[in-house]
Amino acid sequence: MNDALHFLIHLLRTPSLSGQEEAAARVMVDQMASFGWEAFIDESGSAVGHAGTEGPLVVLLGHIDTVPGDIPVRIEDGKLYGRGAVDAKGPLATFVWAARQAELAGTLRCRLVIIGATEEEAASSRGAHAARDRYRPDFCVIGEPSGWDRITLGYKGRLLVHYRYQQSAAHSAGEQRAAPEQMVDFWQTVVQHCQTVNAGRERLFDQLIPSLRRVHSESDGMNEWVEATIGLRLPPGIDPHILAETLRALAGPAEVTFEGACPAFQSSRATPLASAFLRAIRRHGGQPAFLHKTGTADMNVVGPVWQCPIVAYGPGDSRLDHTPTEHVEVAEYERAIAVLADVLAQLR
Repeated sequence: MNDALHFLIHLLRTPSLSGQEEAAARVMVDQMASFGWEAFIDESGSAVGHAGTEGPLVVLLGHIDTVPGDIPVRIEDGKLYGRGAVDAKGPLATFVWAARQAELAGTLRCRLVIIGATEEEAASSRGAHAARDRYRPDFCVIGEPSGWDRITLGYKGRLLVHYRYQQSAAHSAGEQRAAPEQMVDFWQTVVQHCQTVNAGRERLFDQLIPSLRRVHSESDGMNEWVEATIGLRLPPGIDPHILAETLRALAGPAEVTFEGACPAFQSSRATPLASAFLRAIRRHGGQPAFLHKTGTADMNVVGPVWQCPIVAYGPGDSRLDHTPTEHVEVAEYERAIAVLADVLAQLR
């Protein structure tokens, strides 16, 4: 087993739920420090490593936290299983070993900051916000699964809506509509609003997509109430704060609060960074293509502020994110390391 694979397995075996990333951050810092790099845990709890002494500043920003779910770490038929193998410890480990590979080859001509950021899977994106305020890179790569031969240019925005409605309890045979029915009315109104916005928009990336995340209702005999969480994925051109005011008006007497508001973000394909990836993927036998994702990532946090060439890259199939069968092909992980090392050698 090679060192890069051993490191990823170690990282996968170290739990790191959002807000509980310290042990995994220490694994990453210890590995980077063993290379002689400056490595530390910053004020946000993120693992940070510095490599290279000259050239443009390149930030490799991945996230070290995962969603819940215990997947036994194992290799079967060339596939490495484990929570985070795809989202996103696989891409993060790719960053570490691509940088090391370029350094050992003598081709590293840029200054690297490698970050295993905290709380990306939470609405807070704590690590990315800390990095956004600290660095001003010339180039940035976000660690998210794209597949070894694909490059992600954009992510949709996000808005979480927390709904609560309470009323006096009433008999189910009476005329008063139950609190859960009031919530269903609001949900249907949200869906209808999204359908209106989406009229004429054929591409999924350009559509406003609602999802009903959670519903809970109770009664104490005197009052009844219902709570729900609705997620919205925002296309370019939709301001989350304006959308929040629209939804507040649609909610009527119910209480609504909002969380995780961020607009969509997309980068240009006509940048030196994107071109470097195209060349590297072709050199390693791939046919590169660009992606626009319907989820949200730390690119949405740092991209609007840094305004530098930025893409997301990493091994793995994003359809496996958060699933009980999450895994990455070992060969793909190794190929992604080679591609990124090639890219780093071009950034000078």
